Amino acid sequence: MIPIPRIVRLLAAQVGFALAAVALLPTGAALAQPTGEIPPVFDEVGITERLGERIPLDLVFTDERGDSVAIGTYFDGKRPVLLNLVYHECPMLCSLLLTELTKTLQRMDWQPGTEYDVVTVSFSPTEGADVAARAKEKYLAQLGRPEAAAGWHFLTGNDASIQALADSIGFRFRWVEASAEYAHPAALIFLGPDGTISRYIHGMGYEPDDVRKALVEASEGRIGTTVDQILMYCYRYDADANSYVLHAQNLMKIGGGLTLLVLGLMLTFYWRRERRSMHPAAAA
Repeated sequence: MIPIPRIVRLLAAQVGFALAAVALLPTGAALAQPTGEIPPVFDEVGITERLGERIPLDLVFTDERGDSVAIGTYFDGKRPVLLNLVYHECPMLCSLLLTELTKTLQRMDWQPGTEYDVVTVSFSPTEGADVAARAKEKYLAQLGRPEAAAGWHFLTGNDASIQALADSIGFRFRWVEASAEYAHPAALIFLGPDGTISRYIHGMGYEPDDVRKALVEASEGRIGTTVDQILMYCYRYDADANSYVLHAQNLMKIGGGLTLLVLGLMLTFYWRRERRSMHPAAAA
């Protein structure tokens, strides 16, 4: 059974997708659309997960200062990277996604630029560094951590770089001429320090514990405490729940190991007590 909070988040993702669909329909088309039927424009929109594949680190983008940078600049071989694709003129979904992500980061002890980096890429080639700079200022202000500026990067780019990055992570979006907007999915993509894709968390609401686990998983143990490593052994990602859930088999292994340890300690204790009772002089 999926816990109630997980169900709520899954429904929220579907609601967001549906709201985006309605927003992209031409005037009056929303009323004409049969109930439960997704508009044809969304047939080519979505995410095909490419777990275990690497993004091309030589792709060149423009950062919020107007400098040309290879996306590989943000992969130092030590820290994982949380990647998300948005466009800042989006009237609904993208601002909600970034706001919810900011709230999640606020609730985490870890800091962008210390344990991990965040890279937000606009998939609209018409958006430039000025737009990225305003977005960075806005969401850093919401986050309330000025020091995170060194770890949260806002990039824009040309068609070729945007499409190459989107293809490498399986992110499919489409320009809708009738409404002059993009149809697109919503997700966080977690990448290892070498650019390897390790996890997707879909939708618009993100639990801090899930994001932390995804970052630990992406880093392959390079970040996090011993407790984090134990938790990663006890949890596994469940695509249906869009979250990390307890791994029953591993829990049974841990339980079995603890049982053997306790039995061993008890037997050792009784053996020593029996030995002392049989040889009191030796014990003295």
